[in-house]
Formats: sequence, structure tokens, C-alpha cells
Amino acid sequence: MPRPSSRSRESAITRLVLYSRQYCHLCHDMLAALDEMHIRRGGEFVFEVDVLDVDADLALEAKYNELVPVLEADGRELCHHFLDHAKVREYLRGNP
Repeated sequence: MPRPSSRSRESAITRLVLYSRQYCHLCHDMLAALDEMHIRRGGEFVFEVDVLDVDADLALEAKYNELVPVLEADGRELCHHFLDHAKVREYLRGNP
């Protein structure tokens, strides 16, 4: 089954997926940076972040174990370990 696009035509909200784990300071830092990007930009970009714990799913743990945090959109990795602000902004502007 094809993965649904994170950019729905019916909705202006873009969904990003953050693969994370509970005790990971880099994961918390990336989520905080995304929150700050959203707030500081004054709503220029409307997005939501779904946080998935890789330790709750064996397949996710096997795939992302040493890479977390990993930020994805439309099933494609935007960045891992640290937030790539430029790449995320480019994606949110519609220029992936």
C-alpha cells in the first residue's frame, strides 16, 4: 500500500515524523529545535510532528537504532542526529 503523502491537498498542515527514543538528548534537542523553528518563524510553516519511539517496535529499532533522531517526511529522510534547518525549510516550502 502506498504511503500517504504528508502534504494533503485538503490540509495545509504538513506532517513530519521524528523517530526518537525516550532517553536520547539528541532526540529531545531536535524536537525542541523544531518547536522553536515553528514558533520563531511566526507560523510561516504549519507542520505537526509525529514522534515515534523506535524502542517500541523491533522493526523501527533495527532500522533507526544508531541514527536517532531521524526526521522524515513522505517516507524520505530529511536529517538525522541534528536538525538540518535549511533542508526542513526547503521541504516545507515545497521544494524537496
